[in-house]
Amino acid sequence: MPFGSRPMTDTPKAPKLAKTFIHPTATSREVEIGTSCEILENTHVEYSALGDYSYLGPNCMVADARIGKFCAIAASVRIGAPNHPMDRPSLHRFTYCPEYYSSDATRDAGFFADRRTDVVTIGHDVWIGHGVIVLPGVTVGDGAVLAAGAVVSRDVAPYSIVGGVPAKLIRPRFPAEIATRLARIAWWDWPFETIMERLGDFQGAGIEAFCEKWDR
Repeated sequence: MPFGSRPMTDTPKAPKLAKTFIHPTATSREVEIGTSCEILENTHVEYSALGDYSYLGPNCMVADARIGKFCAIAASVRIGAPNHPMDRPSLHRFTYCPEYYSSDATRDAGFFADRRTDVVTIGHDVWIGHGVIVLPGVTVGDGAVLAAGAVVSRDVAPYSIVGGVPAKLIRPRFPAEIATRLARIAWWDWPFETIMERLGDFQGAGIEAFCEKWDR
């Protein structure tokens, strides 16, 4: 049965949590994966964490990243695309992986340690469109949208929509007051059963009504 689908029934039942699905062709290294996540074909994730209910489309590459809950990440996204050492005489990997070329040489462990600390932080409820690249060290706020094809080299404010190369602000997703109220509500921290009980408020109440009801 496809991820997230449920058999038809005449009797309402409590929400059944979908199991995390990882496609057999997906690969990982030192990754924390939350509840009810999805990682599709030919995606590689390393030294990262994927929050509850977040999903990665096919052909993604994710490294040195902390991704929040309920994030929707499309196909062919690159998060944490590693930089080459621009301050060295050469950009080439022989300067940090010399063992590839000489059995007498030793890998530059300090260079890779620095890479590990240059973490990408993605907030909750973030939508990352097809083919986006997020560079190391960038922080993307809760509820933001990264438009397809964007190259994100700077931090993105919560509930803003950015796009282009390099990515720039297109418009706020919501007015500042609404963004502040949504941050206080932090619905992504509700138990999943509560989210499903309040599904109608997500689907049709309108954002102002949602905030009025739940920003207590």
